[in-house]
Parts: sequence; C-alpha cells; structure tokens
Amino acid sequence: MTNKKTMQFSQIVWRVCNFFMSLFFALASYVQINDPDAVLWMIAYAIPAGLCFLICCQQQITETLLWRRIADLHVLVSTVFVFLLGWNLHKVKITNIFQQEEGREFSGLLLTVFWLLMCRHSGRGAVGSLRLFTAVGITVFPFIAWMYYYINTELRSDWPEHCTTAI
Repeated sequence: MTNKKTMQFSQIVWRVCNFFMSLFFALASYVQINDPDAVLWMIAYAIPAGLCFLICCQQQITETLLWRRIADLHVLVSTVFVFLLGWNLHKVKITNIFQQEEGREFSGLLLTVFWLLMCRHSGRGAVGSLRLFTAVGITVFPFIAWMYYYINTELRSDWPEHCTTAI
C-alpha cells in the first residue's frame, strides 16, 4: 500500500515540476519580446513550455510519437545552438556567463535540452527518485536565479536595454 502511495506522490510531484517548468519556459518566452531576434527565442522557449504543460495534464503523453518527435527535434536543434554558443563563449574566454547575453542564451537552451531529456519516457511508469530529486532541484533553480537577478539590479547594470525592460 505504501509503495502505491509513494508512486502516486512521485507522479504528482513530477507533474507539478512540469507545470512550473512550463510556467518558467512560458515566462522566458514572453521576456524575449524586446529581443532583436525575438521570434527565434520565443519559439525556443514556447515549445518546451507546451511540451511540459502537456506532461502536467497527461504524464503518458511522452510516449506518443508526436510528443517525442517534437521534443527530439527541439533537443537536436537546441543542442547544435548550445555547442555553437558554448564554443563562442569558450573562444572569447567569458567566465561569468550570466553577465553576457550569449551566456544567458546558452544557459537557457541548455536548460531546455536537459529538461526535455529528463521528460523523455517519463510516462512509461513511475518516475524514479533520482529523476524526481533532480527535477525538483532544476525546477526551483531558475525561479531563484531569476528572483536573485531581479532583486539585485546592480547585476543587470551592464545588460542591454532589451534584456531589462520586459519585466
């Protein structure tokens, strides 16, 4: 009986994590509105937002061919851009990546790739405790980081105007 309750609890936590990641990705998509290449970045965040929202509505959706193909295509394209941005950051020797627009783009795409890979096949059965603990940590991190940068305005002082005016 306790095993069944544990499974139900883990599924609820997994769905809640996906709801909050959907919310985060939707918010990340919204703040791109002032960006010079807004359409590209809005799509880059809107797709994972939608995929995560589908998981919180129906966890088994990850086993459908359409969900997997969309997620796989997004992971593939995002991974290419992660490598390109990462190489550029390495080449220019940028160490504080959150202070550079390319670093924030790199981090955002890396987050979408990692999250979608974690979601893959999560509808097959119970979500394991390692995946669940990782999901909770990843879900909390972007909200805390966003609040930290929002509260500490001096950290954003060198950011371009389009990065500071959306919210």
